Amino acid sequence: MMYAATYFIDIAALTILMGLLRSSTAVHPGRKRPFAAGIILTVLILSAEAVTIAAGEDHLDLRTLNLLANVIGFALTPLIPIVISLIFDRGILKVHRLILVPTMLNIMAALLSPLFGILFQINESNQYSRGDFFFLFITAYAFNFMILVVRTLDMGKTYNYPIVKKLMALSVFTILGTSIQLVVPSAYSSWHSVTLALGLYFLLLSEFDTSFDTLTGLYNRSSFDKAVTELRKPSAFSVIILDINEFKNVNDTYGHDYGDKVIQAVASVVKASFSKDFTCYRYGGDEFSILSRETDPDQIETQLKTMTIALNDVRENGMALPTVSYGYSIFQGGEDLNVYKALKEADEEMYRYKKVHKAKAAKEKKYCDAVNEA
Repeated sequence: MMYAATYFIDIAALTILMGLLRSSTAVHPGRKRPFAAGIILTVLILSAEAVTIAAGEDHLDLRTLNLLANVIGFALTPLIPIVISLIFDRGILKVHRLILVPTMLNIMAALLSPLFGILFQINESNQYSRGDFFFLFITAYAFNFMILVVRTLDMGKTYNYPIVKKLMALSVFTILGTSIQLVVPSAYSSWHSVTLALGLYFLLLSEFDTSFDTLTGLYNRSSFDKAVTELRKPSAFSVIILDINEFKNVNDTYGHDYGDKVIQAVASVVKASFSKDFTCYRYGGDEFSILSRETDPDQIETQLKTMTIALNDVRENGMALPTVSYGYSIFQGGEDLNVYKALKEADEEMYRYKKVHKAKAAKEKKYCDAVNEA
């Protein structure tokens, strides 16, 4: 009866989570389908495990039901890490379909187990025991969890995802929670751990998916402010401020729709021009900011030069794209951290750059007008 109550609570919690997921405007729509699949799978496995307990050795007449519930549990369990991986990387199965091989072999073994006792056995007295090839199930489950961990780390490194450490901690928690039951089958800890993990995944993703600017796909201002507050005192860092020149004239001349396209084009170039050591943000309006642990001025200048060349390439391909002013500041560490001082220095340098550029443009215009009059 106690086990029935805990499973009922888990299923009720997952039902509520499904409702929150469907109504959420924070979680990216593309993540909702695999997340919902994960919830449904977990409910099915929880129900199957509850049936195996209810239809155990004290009920000889329920042996067939016990067999069926074990088949469902063994077949579906290794799918959970794969489904969670799809939440973060929806294209993984399109590129790496072979990763499903261990899962498919496990499903086949589960289906054949009532006849051949491959993964589990239930004797005529309705007593459960692990099969001679139970390790196939462990291998498939461990392999899929390894895929989840590797993809989480890879996505974190590629996109500078700030929640990667939290996701890793959550993965470790889930692995530990499920491992307890593998060692002590009567512990029944696996699906309570997975239920809790799914709820925590939802909270993390809700926070994460609201970190992006909807127009550009870069991190937004609130993400920048949060990153600034998390900078540690002894650590060196650099901050770059970018601003689109004469952006008001672009809106006045071409309209706000074209202005949005300009912001998107600049954001795309900025994101592509800076290495993964630099995290890019839309600071507001036509202004962008970049945080990095890089403190070598030559390296920073190289990244900025790459950006400038890429912007010129966009113009040469026919898009009327304004120039971009920039400034940066480097904090070398080892002293009292004053982030806002560094931001102010970068901002002032950017405005000096803008002033020089404006004066140069005016001088060139004056020269061209003089040539035309002559």
